[in-house]
Amino acid sequence: QVQLVESGGGLVQAGGSLKLSCAASGRTGRIYAMGWFRQAPGKEREFVSFIRWSADNTYYADSVKGRFIVSRDTAKNTLYLQMDNLKPEDTAVYYCAIQLTFQTTERLTTARGWDYWGQGTQVTVSS
Repeated sequence: QVQLVESGGGLVQAGGSLKLSCAASGRTGRIYAMGWFRQAPGKEREFVSFIRWSADNTYYADSVKGRFIVSRDTAKNTLYLQMDNLKPEDTAVYYCAIQLTFQTTERLTTARGWDYWGQGTQVTVSS
């Protein structure tokens, strides 16, 4: 079993920054990828970003490209999301996810492509 714990959410003004963290624990001997999704009220869970754990390849949704940076600390099994120039439309619950076995890049951009999920952390951006 794997546990994921997100932290770093909060309230910020438009144009501001936040950095989210997601710590993985448990049976994490093999990590293929970790990623971030977000969900606003009444909307579907939306892909934000993911990183291939070994290859260090990163992928971003068009809506956040150029504003967000995903990174990882392999020694700590921790995923990060640096969010800059935040906009009100970024307001959502942000969830981290982990995939332990091979998965295609295409499927990792969907919520069905991941093994385990964290509890989520609220990000609110005021105008």
